Amino acid sequence: MDISKYRKDFPLLNKEDSPIYLDSACMTLRPQEVIDSITEYYTDYPACGGRSVHKLSWQVTEKFEMARDSLRKFLGAEQPSEIVFTKNATEGMNIVANGLRLKEGDHVLTSDKEHNANVVPWHHLSKYNGIKYDVLSPKDNYFFDIEALKESLTSKTKLFSFVHTSNLDGCTNPAKEIVEICHDKGVKVMIDIAQSAPHKEVDVVDLDVDFAAASAHKFCGPSGMGILYGKYDELANLVPTYVGGSTVINSTYEDYKLLPPPSCFEAGLQDYAGAIGSGVAAEYVMKVGRNNIQEHENKLNRIMSDKLKDLEAIDVVGPSDVAQRGGIFSFNIEGWDPTEIAMHLDEEYNIAIRSGMHCVHSWFNSRGINGTARASAYLYNDEADVLSFASAIEDIVNK
Repeated sequence: MDISKYRKDFPLLNKEDSPIYLDSACMTLRPQEVIDSITEYYTDYPACGGRSVHKLSWQVTEKFEMARDSLRKFLGAEQPSEIVFTKNATEGMNIVANGLRLKEGDHVLTSDKEHNANVVPWHHLSKYNGIKYDVLSPKDNYFFDIEALKESLTSKTKLFSFVHTSNLDGCTNPAKEIVEICHDKGVKVMIDIAQSAPHKEVDVVDLDVDFAAASAHKFCGPSGMGILYGKYDELANLVPTYVGGSTVINSTYEDYKLLPPPSCFEAGLQDYAGAIGSGVAAEYVMKVGRNNIQEHENKLNRIMSDKLKDLEAIDVVGPSDVAQRGGIFSFNIEGWDPTEIAMHLDEEYNIAIRSGMHCVHSWFNSRGINGTARASAYLYNDEADVLSFASAIEDIVNK
C-alpha cells in the first residue's frame, strides 16, 4: 500500500508543523474529498431534503440517499432501508435499547470490554425499567469466553450486545460464532462495530447480526454522524425513541401514522452535509481497501511493539500477540500517569495520542487500573510515524 499517496489526501498531514497523529481510534483525520463534499452541500445546494419540490431539494434528497447506499455497501447490508442515520454509534445503540421496550425481568448480557455506549443504557434500563443486566467474564483477562456465553444465556435473555473490536486493546471478538450461539437460543444480537468497520471488512449479512452501530468519525467521516444497521424486520418492530417531523405519513389531532424504516427513526431536519460526507468517507475507505488497511496497521503495530518490547518499565495492555491488537498500542509506563505521558509526547515531540480510560471505565475500574496511554495507527500513518513514537517512548523511559 502506497502510504505517501494517501497522506497527500489529508490536509493536516501536509502542513509544515504537522503532528504525528496516532489517535485514530478516537477520531480519524478526514481526506480532502470528504471536506469538499461537505462544503459543496453548503455552497451548491444548501436546501432541505425530502420536503420541498424545487431542484435544490431534489439534489439534496438524491445525495442523501446515495450516501445511505454507500453506507449499505460499507456494511454489506442488503437494502438501504436497513441503514438509519444517527448522530453516532451511541445514539444507534440507545435507539435499540429503548426501542425493544424491555420490561422488568428481561435479561440483557454484554461482554466485559464495552464502551460506555454499551454499558450505561443497560444500567439505565435496569434502574428505571427493572431489566436484569449482566456482564460476561472474559477468558484469560482479554479474550471472549464462548463457554461462559453458553452458560449465561437464559430463557429471559432478550439481547446479547457486544463490541466487535475493542477500542481499549484492539482485540477482536469471534462475532460469527457468538451470533450463531445466541440465535440458537432465540436471543437477538447487537454488535458495536465502531472500532472494527473502519479497519477490517465487516459484512452484517454474513455475520447475521440483528443490529450494528458505527460512528462516521472513526472511518474518515464527519463528527456527529453515525449509522445504525438493523435487519429490516427487526427495525420495523422497534418503537422509535424520537418522533415528529419526517417520521410520519400523516397526523391528526387524534392520532398519527409512522413512516416505515428508516424514516421513522430520523426525526426532524437531518444533517445532510454530515450524511453526504459520511457516504463519501465510506467510499474512500472502501477504495483504499480495508484488508489493505488491516495489514498495514498490523505491520505498524509490530514495529512499535518490537522496538519497545525489551523496556521493562512498559506494561502493554492487551494480548501478547501483536497480531491480535490491530493498530492499537495501549500501554503504561512505570512511574508515569497515562495523561502525563500523552501531554509530554504532545508538548516535547509533537505526537498526538490518547490517554485515560477510553470510555471503558468499567473494565479499568474492575481491575484498579487508572487508564492507559494509547497510540493508534490508521491508513495514513507510515513507518516513520511509529518509529518516532517508539523513540520518544524510549526517551521517556530513560529519563
